[in-house]
Amino acid sequence: MFVLLKPLRLLAKALAALDSPKQLAAGLALGFAVGLVPKTNLLAHLGLVVLAAVQVNLAAATAAAVVASLLSLLADPLAHAVGEALLVKAAFLRPLWTALYNLPVVPWTGFNNTVTLGWTVLGAALAYPLYRALVGPCERHAPALGARLKRYKAVQLLLGAEVGSKLS
Repeated sequence: MFVLLKPLRLLAKALAALDSPKQLAAGLALGFAVGLVPKTNLLAHLGLVVLAAVQVNLAAATAAAVVASLLSLLADPLAHAVGEALLVKAAFLRPLWTALYNLPVVPWTGFNNTVTLGWTVLGAALAYPLYRALVGPCERHAPALGARLKRYKAVQLLLGAEVGSKLS
């Protein structure tokens, strides 16, 4: 039962804005960046480790990663063009790619795939501007939305307010 309620609890926590607005914005931005990278390589797993290691809103990051994963399917030609420009057309980078590929673990990152490299570069390039763009709206709207949502009985139950008050 608790396994089923944990995602709902995380969602309620994110929507009730119990984290700071900056953590919410950072979670959205980093989750979006991680969601862009194809999930079949080491880069995606490293992105998840970074999300777990830094203090961001994990529910917001998860939601942003799901949205970014769906949107990335539509824009794969853009990522392919960026990756192709870096892997194929930029001849001065070939020694770097060769040296990286000859390292023990680096080939598991899938950087030699144009789409993977393209989404990794685009995700890294978009993360900070997206964070800066989201901080303002999160600071303005998260407290009011959180206060409004905390009035609902279902949100109170998911956050444990009802259980905590009955135990004391």
